Amino acid sequence: MRIKLLSPYWMPVWFFAGTITMGALLLHLDTGHPGGPISLIDAVFTATSAMCVTGLSVVDTGSFFSLSGQNVILALFQLGGLGIMTFTTLIIHLMGQQVSLGDRIAVGQSLLHDPSFSLPRFLTRVVVGTLALEAVGAVCLWLMDPVGFSPYSAMFHSVSAFCNAGFSLYPDSLTRWQGHVGINVVFMVLITAGGLGFYVLNECATLGKSLLLGRRPQRRGAHLLSWHSTTVLRTSLFLVVAGTVVIFFAEGLADTGPADPGQRLLTSLFQSVTCRTAGFNTVDIGMMSNVSLLFMMALMFIGGSPGSCAGGIKTTSFRALWGFVAAQLRGRDQVRIGRYALSQGALNTVFSLFIIAAMLVAVGTMVLTSLETVGESYLISRDRFMINMFEVISAFATVGLSTGLTPTLNGAEKGMIVVLMFVGRLGPVWLLSALHSWQTECHYRVPTETLPLG
Repeated sequence: MRIKLLSPYWMPVWFFAGTITMGALLLHLDTGHPGGPISLIDAVFTATSAMCVTGLSVVDTGSFFSLSGQNVILALFQLGGLGIMTFTTLIIHLMGQQVSLGDRIAVGQSLLHDPSFSLPRFLTRVVVGTLALEAVGAVCLWLMDPVGFSPYSAMFHSVSAFCNAGFSLYPDSLTRWQGHVGINVVFMVLITAGGLGFYVLNECATLGKSLLLGRRPQRRGAHLLSWHSTTVLRTSLFLVVAGTVVIFFAEGLADTGPADPGQRLLTSLFQSVTCRTAGFNTVDIGMMSNVSLLFMMALMFIGGSPGSCAGGIKTTSFRALWGFVAAQLRGRDQVRIGRYALSQGALNTVFSLFIIAAMLVAVGTMVLTSLETVGESYLISRDRFMINMFEVISAFATVGLSTGLTPTLNGAEKGMIVVLMFVGRLGPVWLLSALHSWQTECHYRVPTETLPLG
């Protein structure tokens, strides 16, 4: 039993839970919020939202928490963004201890999908590269608006953007910079970098360095980037463009967005980028059209890319599902994505992830709707369904966008959202694998038979 509890699959669960507990206790102290008391459930909610890089807030971060409280939140979403497992393995390495083969393979499959990579070198590059990008982002924000972004505020928002946390020190998030192209670009670059995945960033950085130095890049056959990186970049670009186009026209037809086409294009692009798990907003989410909210829920559900700070089912899973549908329509047996076809095992994982994620969202929406509408008639409560689903998907996909429902949640509703954020950050497949590690292997097979389908 003890060996199973300390297996590589369960270690991230305990570390996330332990760090959230410590963060909640620190936030619950009076020094973290001298302006007024905070309940234990609100402290747990805030700590979970920060550690799971979600960004949903029951209180205003900038005005309610003191500097020490803000530092706790900053530390939590920095740890959550990089991943407790990454930090833990790096600490073990720096202490001169050896990482077991099981841990090495588990980390490799989670971050690089390659169990043969150099773990110490990779983790060092992850930490150094992350801190460097966050520092550059903070300097850019401070230089562009030294009044709106003090040095601390610039650092806080830069880390929050790269880690896809969505925490802001301003009650209106980034709406005051709705038309500031430079500020928008800095945030979008940081959000995109944090959502692409460390493997993709590392590979793109290596390729860029080779091109700048005039060296001949190490080619993978006739390709400059790996199949994984190419799939992630193309899928991410498609989702951003599709989201921008839909939000632009939906807000224009509903007359709910900025009147100026240029500014509406900028806000549409920003929301398309940020709703893929970042959580910042330059417009009032509660005032957006239903078409925009529906498409944003789809983007939130997909999320970012594997091995990144983002949540959701991931861009590669979406591309695999899209490829499967295309293969079925064409009558082909193989699901081809670019120059390769997916294995049956990979497809099984994708379907499991999609089904479990959809079930979690469905159950969460039903529970939240039931709790929200106790004692109310159908005619009064039916309009809340989309708002509740938006909140549930935002929590599960660790996005942090809200139509304004979060501060009004009661204790039971906050507890459910906490569970969704926790499961969404670790990933349903990871938790399913952890549960499978408890099971004994079945050494027999039962007869198979066909069943009428469709």
